[in-house]
Amino acid sequence: MTTQRTVLVTGGNRGIGFSIAEEFLAQGHRVAVTARSGSGPAGALTVTADVTDTASLDDAFTTVEAELGPVEVVVANAGITRDTLLLRMSDDDFTSVIDTNLTGAFRTVKRASKGMLKARFGRVILISSVVGLYGSAGQVNYSASKSALVGMARSLTRELGGRGITANVVAPGVIETDMTAALPEDQQKAYQASIPAGRFATPLEVARVVTWLAGDDSAYISGAVIPVDGGLGMGH
Repeated sequence: MTTQRTVLVTGGNRGIGFSIAEEFLAQGHRVAVTARSGSGPAGALTVTADVTDTASLDDAFTTVEAELGPVEVVVANAGITRDTLLLRMSDDDFTSVIDTNLTGAFRTVKRASKGMLKARFGRVILISSVVGLYGSAGQVNYSASKSALVGMARSLTRELGGRGITANVVAPGVIETDMTAALPEDQQKAYQASIPAGRFATPLEVARVVTWLAGDDSAYISGAVIPVDGGLGMGH
C-alpha cells in the first residue's frame, strides 16, 4: 500500500493532467490541481493559477498547503503549443512556449521544493513528450521546452537527491484525446503505423506511470526519463 500524499498537478483541468489527478484520487491521495480556467476532477481541490505568474502560483500553493497540507508530490504538467515551421515562428511563438512549458515548470518546482526540503521528502515529476528527444518538424519551440526538462530533472537530482527528493521525467507519445480523435482516419492510421505498438496510449496509461513514480516503490529512481510511447521514440 502506497503512503497517502498531498499531490499538486499543474494544468489539471483537461487532458493528461486531468487523468493524472483522477488516478491519484482513485489511489486515495489528497489532490489539488491548478487551472487557468475550468476545474479538475470531482474530489480534487482546484486552485486558479497561471504557471507564467510566480505570484499566482505562490498563492495557489499557499491555499493548497492550508487545505491539504504541504505538497509532497508535484506534477509539472501545464503546457502549450504554438506549432509552426522555423522560418514562420515568431519570437513570441518561441518564448511563450518556453515560458509556460519550461520556466513554468521551474517556478512550480522551486515553490514546491521549500516544503519538500523541510520534510526531507518529495517527488518531482515533469511531464515531457516523445518529441523532446525524438524531435518534430514544426515544433522547434515545443521540442526545446520538453527536452530541457531532462536537464532540469537531472540537475534537481544532483542538488536535492540527498534530501529524500526524487525528480523524474515522463515522456508520453501520442495519446488518445479529443484532439487525436478529431484527426482524419487516414492520418490516425499513418501515425499508428509509425508506432511499434500500433496504437495510441490511453491517458490512464500515462497517469499510472506518474502515480507509480510518486509511490514508495520508486524511491531509488531519480533523473530518469520514462517513455510512455509504445516504442515510438526509443533511446531516451
